[in-house]
Amino acid sequence: MDVKKVAVVLADQVSPFELGVACEVFGTDRSADGIEGWDFAVCSPGGENVLSWSGFGLNSLEGLDFAASADLLIVPTCAPRSASPPEPVLEVLRDAASRGAWVAGFCAGVFSLGYAGLLDGRNCTVHWVYEQEFRSRFPTAKVDPKALYVDDGGVLTSAGTVAAVDLCLHLVRELRGVAAATTLARRMVAAPHRVGGQAQFVQAPVPETAAPDDTVLAEALEWIERRLDRPFTVAELARRSGLGERTFLRRFSAATGTTPHRWLTERRLDRAQSLLEEGRLSIEDIAVACGYASAAALRHQFGKLRGTSPSAYRRTFSPARSPAPR
Repeated sequence: MDVKKVAVVLADQVSPFELGVACEVFGTDRSADGIEGWDFAVCSPGGENVLSWSGFGLNSLEGLDFAASADLLIVPTCAPRSASPPEPVLEVLRDAASRGAWVAGFCAGVFSLGYAGLLDGRNCTVHWVYEQEFRSRFPTAKVDPKALYVDDGGVLTSAGTVAAVDLCLHLVRELRGVAAATTLARRMVAAPHRVGGQAQFVQAPVPETAAPDDTVLAEALEWIERRLDRPFTVAELARRSGLGERTFLRRFSAATGTTPHRWLTERRLDRAQSLLEEGRLSIEDIAVACGYASAAALRHQFGKLRGTSPSAYRRTFSPARSPAPR
């Protein structure tokens, strides 16, 4: 699509960061870098003033008439998520999609696209913190919780605030080419394309202890956590708990909401992430400390469930005080 006109559509209490990303990418003159610009404006219903989350106000905004003829409409996070934005905002989003314009939601701005009905049956993503709330409100949306951004036929969604940068660079690649996106990323001191997805940022470990009234399972889980470098079988854990295997599995599921295999895998990967962030051990030593037979086995599980490699995770999250062991 030939996008010449870009509008940011606001309701109220906008995220300054996400608004700033849209302004930086589409509202800043980059002609000196050889990047053709866009006709750009920030819009609100009636051009009314809008407050930011940080307490300052925005004025001199365009009305939604500008957005009604834009080729790309961007919706950053505007509070609250729990309520639909004003009907004029919904109408301009629906009309844009129906006439073939692109519509993008940043972080919780994805909720606005959901309220407009643009995500019914579509692939999308949302910040991992809001995933369950989003699914409950928009059950027909096809949510990819691992993706940093999703482009489904011109309806685009991004997870988290910084993922708005990833989505914008994707848009520039589509509209102006790879060279332009790479040049812009360098000017912004950003990665042209980040490795991995949301999973590496999620702080949502499975429960560390069992339900308060199941002291047998609570003791078993604590015992396992102190020995994550060891292999375990369900039969061994059941015997140690003084339970039959079926009873153990039933009570384990009731206490943790998952299976022993998945619980143990998540705990091993949590430990691996902590060790990678500390930066002192090699990948091979971390694999052994977390109960994996080899570094290759750790890399496989890490890539499968965290969406990146141990080395890439370490480069992202470990302190840059000294070179990390390989």
